[in-house]
Amino acid sequence: MIRTQIQLPDTLYQEIRRVAKSQEWSIAEVVRRGAEMLVRSYPNFKAENSEAWVFPPPVSSKLLVSDPNAIRSLISEDLEGYSN
Repeated sequence: MIRTQIQLPDTLYQEIRRVAKSQEWSIAEVVRRGAEMLVRSYPNFKAENSEAWVFPPPVSSKLLVSDPNAIRSLISEDLEGYSN
């Protein structure tokens, strides 16, 4: 294991202490587990021998509304919720 030193804002440190106490863990364990969660959130996509990402094929679907005026009306209704 590698030993390191970090600086934390006081409020974050207090929250880490709170979690450590409630879980009966050390502060180091809380930081390790937090780092593990963060690393899992950012997977390594630059693996060797990987092909370049391409867009998936379009989803095939059937349009349920065939009348262009009805479509225009539905779109207008949909957009009304965004005009705040």
